[in-house]
Amino acid sequence: MEPPGITRHRRPFLAPLYLGVAAAALFFALAWAFYNTASTTVVFLVSPVAKAPGTIDDPPISPEGEARAERLAHMFGEDRGAGRLDGIYESEDRRAEQTAAPLVERLHRSPVVFRATDARATAARAVREHPGGTILIIASGAALPQMVQALAGMRVADTAADDADVVYVVSVPRIGRAHLARFRL
Repeated sequence: MEPPGITRHRRPFLAPLYLGVAAAALFFALAWAFYNTASTTVVFLVSPVAKAPGTIDDPPISPEGEARAERLAHMFGEDRGAGRLDGIYESEDRRAEQTAAPLVERLHRSPVVFRATDARATAARAVREHPGGTILIIASGAALPQMVQALAGMRVADTAADDADVVYVVSVPRIGRAHLARFRL
């Protein structure tokens, strides 16, 4: 006998269920990968401490400045744990070096020294090299407002002599926009 001329093609009954489970698994895998790459880099920007009175171009820090540098070292000087720094950047002038010296000595880590003219590029480099980390940048003069603008997208006024205790905290998420906070030491 011959087979019938009309045949039925049967679709599996559970195919829609398999496709739904596969789509959900793919969605959760992508969400997990997205969650793992979404990190926030926290950047602390401070200006060098007060300079000693004098007429030289690159003066040393004052005794009050030395006390403030010690406070900075106490604040950020944890080698591990919640207050740990992943990177220290300082501008090339003497006051920035002397401000960072107690912290560098306490952490036994060498800072990255940059020129004030490379402030924007250094800010981008710091975030790129330490994703999801905590960074301290000590920048003087016009470099500090340039770095804040490069990181947060907001303009701040140039730091005056009485604003030496101002600390800018910029949180730079990998996805989304940066946030800026300002406080005094």
